[in-house]
Amino acid sequence: MEWKTHGERQVYTNKWVNLCLVDVQQPDGRRWEYHVVRLRHLAVAAVVNDRQEVLMMWRHRFITDSWAWELPMGLVEDGETPEEAAAREVLEETGWRPGPIKPLIYAGPPTEKNESDRIEWIPLSEVRGMIDRREVVSSGSLVGLLYLLMDEAIR
Repeated sequence: MEWKTHGERQVYTNKWVNLCLVDVQQPDGRRWEYHVVRLRHLAVAAVVNDRQEVLMMWRHRFITDSWAWELPMGLVEDGETPEEAAAREVLEETGWRPGPIKPLIYAGPPTEKNESDRIEWIPLSEVRGMIDRREVVSSGSLVGLLYLLMDEAIR
C-alpha cells in the first residue's frame, strides 16, 4: 500500500536541516499534511589504527542532555565528496589526519574546540560493551561502529 504525495512546502530551513509539510494521502483516502525533517548529507569517519583501536570523542549533546562516545562526523559541504568531508571532520574534530593507505599519518591539535570533551583511541574489543551500556547513542556512530564490528567478525 503506497501513500501518494500531492505537494510539499518548506516551513523552516537552515544549513543543517529543512522542515517541510508534505501533503500526503493514505491508501484509505485520508489526506493531511505530514511533518518531514530532511537532513543534509553526513559523513562519519570510523578511523582504526594498527592496534585495532577506533578514534572516538566523548561529548555532550545538549538536546538529550547526555554524554556519550561518538565517531567524528559532519556535513558534506557543496562540491565535497563524502570521503573529503570525513577526512576534514576527523582533522577538525580530533586533530588527527587520516591517510589514504595507513589509518593515520600524523596528529595535531584539534582546530574545533567545541566538539568534544576528550578524544581517545578505544580498543574495538570494548565497543560492543560500550554500545550495550548505552555509552554510544548517536545513530551515525552506531552505524559506523556496527559495520566495523561486523567486518572484524567475518575476517
